[in-house]
Amino acid sequence: MDKDYGVVHFDSPDRRGIDVALLFKKTAYLPTSFKSHRLLLFDDMSQRIYTRDQLVVGGILDNEEFYFIVNHWPSRRGGATKSKPNRIKAALLNKRIIDSIQGLNWNAKIISMGDFNDDPRDDSLKKILSTTGKENQLDSLGLFNPMEELFKKGYGSLAYRDKWNLFDQFFMTSNLINESKQEHSFWKSGIYSPPYMKTIKGKFKGYPLRTYSGTNYLGGYSDHFPVYLFLLKERGF
Repeated sequence: MDKDYGVVHFDSPDRRGIDVALLFKKTAYLPTSFKSHRLLLFDDMSQRIYTRDQLVVGGILDNEEFYFIVNHWPSRRGGATKSKPNRIKAALLNKRIIDSIQGLNWNAKIISMGDFNDDPRDDSLKKILSTTGKENQLDSLGLFNPMEELFKKGYGSLAYRDKWNLFDQFFMTSNLINESKQEHSFWKSGIYSPPYMKTIKGKFKGYPLRTYSGTNYLGGYSDHFPVYLFLLKERGF
């Protein structure tokens, strides 16, 4: 590719063959470490539930140490309540990863991202990871989730039965928010939903334009809108 992108990817044990990966621009980011963390889940019959690993990539963004955690947490198959414990366990794994990174380098900047199959206000994020959408509530141990305010305003990245969810999120360590002198800091995030990515008519008008509906090929992109995040780079670095 003319933009010279690289990719970090491991095969996950997911039954459908779904994996997570980090795509990066080689001129901007230099990976120095990468590891795939397995999430072990079992059902009521002690049968293994095969789901996606959590990918952790550490490296240098310009002159700063950055870690990215790429997620696709267990689905809501069987219902949100029944499947909730699986996402709680995914959140606990995410927390252990963040704690271990900070144990090695307290100043490392960490961004966790992906499809969490939970909304910003769900227990996995609010109670286990203690995320907040308000910058003035952050302390040195806090995790900032900019998608929380978007969700409060009614925005979502996917829809189901006329209800919008915001499963696709970013959250990050507070040193991307509240330090005055730093090379990179959080600016803004959003949901990318241009008209060409939306269903234009019918009962699903305004929903993401899917590639398939059952076995019917629709020629769309996904049943989720993508989300994005901007970092600002301080001048002089």
